Amino acid sequence: MRIAVSGSHRVGKSTLIEQLAERLPACELVDEPYLLLEEEGYEHSDPPSLEDFEAQLERSLAVLEEVERDALFDRCPVDPVAYLLTHEDSGSFDVDDWLERIHAAAQTLDLIVFVPIEDPDRIAVASHEDRAYRRKVHRRLQRLLVDGALGLETEVLVVEGSLKARVDQVLAHIGATKD
Repeated sequence: MRIAVSGSHRVGKSTLIEQLAERLPACELVDEPYLLLEEEGYEHSDPPSLEDFEAQLERSLAVLEEVERDALFDRCPVDPVAYLLTHEDSGSFDVDDWLERIHAAAQTLDLIVFVPIEDPDRIAVASHEDRAYRRKVHRRLQRLLVDGALGLETEVLVVEGSLKARVDQVLAHIGATKD
C-alpha cells in the first residue's frame, strides 16, 4: 500500500502520518520533499521562490520512483503544484510541462489522503504566518485533488475530525483493522 498525505501547511499531515506509521508498520515513512532536499544540502529561500517549489516538485516525483515498497509519503507531487500555482510568480510556471510526469507518479500511489483546513481550524496558526496564503493553497489543492482539476486517476480520501478520527477513516478506507 502506497499512501500520500496531502494538504496545505499546518493542517496535521505529519502528525497523521506518524500515527498511521504506528498502525501500518510494514510501510516505510517518507519525509516531505522540503525536508528531503534540506537533508541533501538544498538551501531554500525565505520565503520560498518558484525555483524552490519546482525543486520540491522534482524531488516529490523522484521519491515516488525511488521508493518501491509500501510507504507513507508526507505530501504528493500535487502539493508543490498547488504552491507553484498560488505563488506570486505563478505566471512563470506552466503545469502542462509537468502533467505527464505528475500523472505517472500519481498512478504509483494507491491513495491520496487530503487533510483539509477545517472550520473551526483545528491547528493553531502563529500570528506571523500568512493565514490567507495557507487558505489559498488549501483551496487550490482541493480543486486539484478533490474536484479533479488535474484529472488524476488516483483515489482521494478527504479526512476530517480529530487525529484519531482521521486515522480511523484512513484505516477503515484501506480495510485495516482498528484498535
